[in-house]
Formats: sequence, C-alpha cells, structure tokens
Amino acid sequence: MVLILTRSDVMSVLDMKDCMDAVEKAFTELAEGSAVLPLRNAIRPPDGLALYMPAYLRKMEALACKVVTVYKDNPTKHNLPTTIGKVLLQDPLTGEVICIMDGGYLTAVRTGAASGVGTKYLARQDRGQTVGIFGAGVQARMQLWAVTEARNIGKALVYDISEEAARLFAREMSEKLQVEIGVAKDPTELLAMDILCTATSASNPLFNGADVREGAHINGIGSHSPGQRELDTAIVKRSLFVGDSREACFGEAGDLLIPIQEGAITEAHFYAELGEIITGKKRGARMTR
Repeated sequence: MVLILTRSDVMSVLDMKDCMDAVEKAFTELAEGSAVLPLRNAIRPPDGLALYMPAYLRKMEALACKVVTVYKDNPTKHNLPTTIGKVLLQDPLTGEVICIMDGGYLTAVRTGAASGVGTKYLARQDRGQTVGIFGAGVQARMQLWAVTEARNIGKALVYDISEEAARLFAREMSEKLQVEIGVAKDPTELLAMDILCTATSASNPLFNGADVREGAHINGIGSHSPGQRELDTAIVKRSLFVGDSREACFGEAGDLLIPIQEGAITEAHFYAELGEIITGKKRGARMTR
C-alpha cells in the first residue's frame, strides 16, 4: 500500500535541522558522483506548465521524483492553488512507488536548507551576526529559519514591497525563532547586514551590488530563468560564486548568465559547486573578523 502524506503530515515531521543534514549529504553525493540529478523536464499543456524532477542518491538509497505544475487559472476556475507539487518516493530496489507526499512545504524547507548549508560553509563565523531578508513570503521564512540554524543570529531585518507582509513576517518569525526582527522601509537598509537572503519573484536586481559590505554572504534563491535575476552584475563580479549545481546554474540562473552575456565575467567565474566546498575539493571563503 502506498503511504499518502498530506501537507500537515509533512509539516509535523520535517524539521529544518534534519533537512539541512539530509541536504548536506545529498550535495556530498553530487560532488562525489554518486548522485543522478537530471535537469528538470517540462511539458506545456495549453493552460499550464508541468515540471518533472527525478533524482537518485546511491549512498543514501533514495529514489524520487518531484512533480510541480503551474496553472494560472486554477484559483478562479477550479478553486486550486496556482502551483501544486507532489513528491513520489520509490523503493530503489524494486522501483515501486512507496509514498506520495505533498511537495509544497517540503520544497520550501529544502530550498531553505540548501541556503542554510551554504551559510554554514561559506559565511563568516562571527557571533551575533545580522541577516537581511528580501521578501516576506514562505521562502523568505525558510531562509531565515535555516540561517538561524547555521549561525548565531543577533538581529534580522526584512524588506518587502508590501509593508503589511513584512510586519506579519517580523511578528511571526520573531516569535518562532526568538530573534529580533525589524522592518526596513527601504531595501538599502539591508545592505549593512552580514548575511543577505534574496527570496523574491523579481526579474531585475534588487540592489546596487557596489553598496554591499565587504565579506557579506549572499544566498540568492529567487532567480530561476535565464532572463531573470535578483543580483546585479556588480555584486556577482565581486563575489566568489558558488552554486548548488553547475549544470543547473548554466542552464537557468540569470544571476550568472546575464553578466556572462554582458562580457563582465566568463564561465570561469563559477568557482565551485556547494558539494565541492563541503567535501573539501575546493576551499571556501569563510572568514572571521
């Protein structure tokens, strides 16, 4: 019998720290060559988009496929969310589907966990660090949660185009994480923070990269298409660029692709995959003031 896990089921058992541990092991397998992670395949029916993301981790004995659909008319025509995600977990020995689970919350935590692992290996190790969060949605919440697992955070500052959403974020997340969270009236206020997380749907850069403090760590997660970016050319050029997957970044990360197209950097600017940092194949830029 196939196990069915609803969103509430997943929320009741999935913790950020546990997810970060699993994600770190997965990045290690990717770097060591024991992971099979094809680029996602897309099918475009007349009214939507269907994405299929399979993966196999040999050492962890994990075989799964995430299916995500985006149908913009769902809310008005079918009383369903625009984006729906499900994960099919298979027995790697038999191929049988053994679990179908809601993928929305799982994806949000997993994305946050990847930034948490990146922060663990690449950000400064100062005590009482500060965090700037661009965006106040679900992904922004997961970013802050993960960063607080990776570092001792003294204060956070959030900015969103909706001040009401930012205030709600600050109230809910300060209670959840026991961290002081302020609401910025202007995005430039965040640029003095030690760690920046960009979790928006913006198509154009969120800030002037020349104004970011030296030694800051940035988790850029919103850009997912060649023509879209949250980070400008200046900050990418200044940065030691570490990506989750080289193949994926060169296939769809506008943050990297646009500066290359402009001639500001070359493909060699991609320094390492996160897994290469974790396994010690390449050295990170972690510093202590």
